[in-house]
Amino acid sequence: MKKLTAALMGAVFVAGFAGSAMAEGKTIGVSWKIFQEERWKRDEAVIKGIVEANGDTYISADAQGSAGKQLTDVESLISQGADVLLIVPFDSEAILPAVQNAADEGIPLIAYDVQIEHPDSLYITFDNVGVGRLMAQEMLKVKDEGNFAFIKGDQGDPNATFLFEGIMEVLKPNIDAGKIKNVGEAFTDGWKPENAQRNMEQMLTANDNNIDAVVSENDGMAGGVVAALAAQGLAGSVPVTGQDGDLAAINRVALGTQLVSVWKDSRALGKVAAEAALMLAEGKSMADIPNVAPFSGGKRGVEVNSILLAPTAITKDNLSVVIDAGWIDKETACNGVTMGSVDGC
Repeated sequence: MKKLTAALMGAVFVAGFAGSAMAEGKTIGVSWKIFQEERWKRDEAVIKGIVEANGDTYISADAQGSAGKQLTDVESLISQGADVLLIVPFDSEAILPAVQNAADEGIPLIAYDVQIEHPDSLYITFDNVGVGRLMAQEMLKVKDEGNFAFIKGDQGDPNATFLFEGIMEVLKPNIDAGKIKNVGEAFTDGWKPENAQRNMEQMLTANDNNIDAVVSENDGMAGGVVAALAAQGLAGSVPVTGQDGDLAAINRVALGTQLVSVWKDSRALGKVAAEAALMLAEGKSMADIPNVAPFSGGKRGVEVNSILLAPTAITKDNLSVVIDAGWIDKETACNGVTMGSVDGC
């Protein structure tokens, strides 16, 4: 399925929507799916800062990993007078009734990082199929054959499918040639590290520890995978992928227990989303927002407007990229690493 039709942008794009006069006194409501995840705090800091600097009000709710609570949260944000809603859906299907209610009320909607298949939503994210491709490409550089295990994200999150699509696009030739064998594949409830660790433990048991590579779809789960591998004395010898640029994951990359973390600078994503929200609050249409293009990559095939940013693969060979960008300090990134053995350390 080749469905990514939106023009890709690097994080450097995010210089702002220059020249856009923003309306003040508006309320931007944000519904987070699981705010305890490290990355959302970075996103929020940027979004809230831009909204409040413009003289507008930021309100938010944490669904705490519950589709039911998120439905209630969105209704509450609407009742609090949100002029624009920004939603990170826990379950993209379950959230649709609340989204329709917002649409009926004429409230503009941004699907943030996770797609919502509703024609009135603006989908702002990184190219998640591209993230999957990058993870698989980095894996093939160090391991292009053997027994591969796949730790996928939550089944209710379309990003898990987009990532796997990109992964399989890259690995399929080697799979078809018999060089790579899929010896384990599982969705992970809530993208939770402890569930990923349990999935990995089961796969190791089922294969008598004979696993040569693990493609994990994010950094939190990669932490669980590495813990399972460490218990069997395999951490560092079995390459593991991830994405999000979590601080612990970047340190694992430096230490060699994780091969790659595909970095999606959420500061860039938050800036694009906040400025788009202010334009929508002002009464601009989605078509007025810079770099918007159509996207129809979900299960239902619903075409939505989208803005997709390009991610960056971080390995031990370019670790300095995230340090120089101020994403992580050198001490945290290089903790436990022999100085001079890794780029940036």
